[in-house]
Amino acid sequence: MSSFAADTAKMIEMLPIDDQRFAYEIIKKLVLAWDPDFTKLTPDEALRLKDAENSGFIFDENIEWDKIGI
Repeated sequence: MSSFAADTAKMIEMLPIDDQRFAYEIIKKLVLAWDPDFTKLTPDEALRLKDAENSGFIFDENIEWDKIGI
């Protein structure tokens, strides 16, 4: 979690519970408006995906299992 997000969470925790719920609903509406089906990547997720794609990972369906050990 970024320090900005952590600071925001700390500020929300200082509010009375009803105001915390209100803040949560506002944030939820913002997130759903930005990405209604949760398919967009955050900058951190995009970087982790790029690193994974360049990691040399091989899908198991690309392995010729019958030829291992020959």
